[in-house]
Amino acid sequence: MWRQGMFVIPFMTRLGITNSWGGWNITGGTITNPGIWSYEGVAGAHIVFSGLCFLAAIWHWVYWDLEIFCDERTGKPSLDLPKIFGIHLFLSGVACFGFGAFHVTGLFGPGIWVSDPYGLTGKVQAVNPAWGVEGFDPF
Repeated sequence: MWRQGMFVIPFMTRLGITNSWGGWNITGGTITNPGIWSYEGVAGAHIVFSGLCFLAAIWHWVYWDLEIFCDERTGKPSLDLPKIFGIHLFLSGVACFGFGAFHVTGLFGPGIWVSDPYGLTGKVQAVNPAWGVEGFDPF
């Protein structure tokens, strides 16, 4: 657990997590109400999400004979891979957009770690998204 924490905590901090349910802050301060999105809260959310992924795998295993897996012309089992890929691509896109739109912008989360070009001064802050072509400019 210690080794995994040494890898995970810096990345969680760069994503905006700075408080713990134990009452400590990554900067050394003490806090009274860290909220749900603390180090432990994010770990718990990942455990819940992995359980939901496991339940989704069980659902796919049990309901393998849905209409989506049958050829409309012959009625025989077949895989319409573009349709299946499209459904899963849509769902993953909604999840990724939700993370960016709510966590990174600060609407439902702290924002992300923002630093200067040299990595000397950094802090967690909300970021205004660039919805146009300028959003692809790394500078």
